[in-house]
Amino acid sequence: MEQISAADLVPMDLFFKTEPITIDLVYANKNHPRNVFGCALYKADARLWLHKDLAGITLLAARSLFETRECKIELKDGLRTTEAQKQMNETEIVKANPHWTAPGPKRLISPPGMGGHPRGMAVDVILKDIDGNEIDMGTPFDYLTEDPQDNPAARSYTGFSDDILKNRKILEQAFLDAADDLGIPVLPLHAEWWDFRLPPDISDHYVPLSDYGLPNAMKMTSTEGPDHPCPDFDKTAQDVLKRVSNANL
Repeated sequence: MEQISAADLVPMDLFFKTEPITIDLVYANKNHPRNVFGCALYKADARLWLHKDLAGITLLAARSLFETRECKIELKDGLRTTEAQKQMNETEIVKANPHWTAPGPKRLISPPGMGGHPRGMAVDVILKDIDGNEIDMGTPFDYLTEDPQDNPAARSYTGFSDDILKNRKILEQAFLDAADDLGIPVLPLHAEWWDFRLPPDISDHYVPLSDYGLPNAMKMTSTEGPDHPCPDFDKTAQDVLKRVSNANL
């Protein structure tokens, strides 16, 4: 497996002032109304990081949605280091719902180190209108069903109004079109309408990221361990924007 270079990750707040995105890192605040885990999985000053390829897809999708629908993407989660993922798995609510971590296609929470999040290759998003109101997708972000056989958050669920199903499709299509324009595959996660990621045949080639191996400025849970050299993230951001702008031509 290959190592992900810290220079290949970008803090999405660098785009906040110039691109049609907002950021709400839910798991950095134990009192956040959408933090279902009841504790802060990230440190208070954690930033939302994405691999540069997924960052490009997200920004291009955001531009498209803003231009065609006058709405903004709000980013809820990105890089989730193995330490944070382990803490998530050990929360009381997850222990009380073992089906959430059961192996299989309906699994809602991955074991530490598995999936796109611990590689910065998965992003959770919602849509907001021009006035900042959340667009109705039928369920909130991070809706964890008690019934694994009947998941209203799944993309295949059809029990909502046509308007809600259309909203979901608009968001999904924006990501698919952006990925196609950039020549980078993206996977809309089946069980969660808010989750978009690089497919496993890409992400599984890389070692999951641990706070211990990251510079202090990138650590998600604490600054314990060595402080590795910090890359120039402004340069990575400019490279992402250049690629997105070229695809937009």
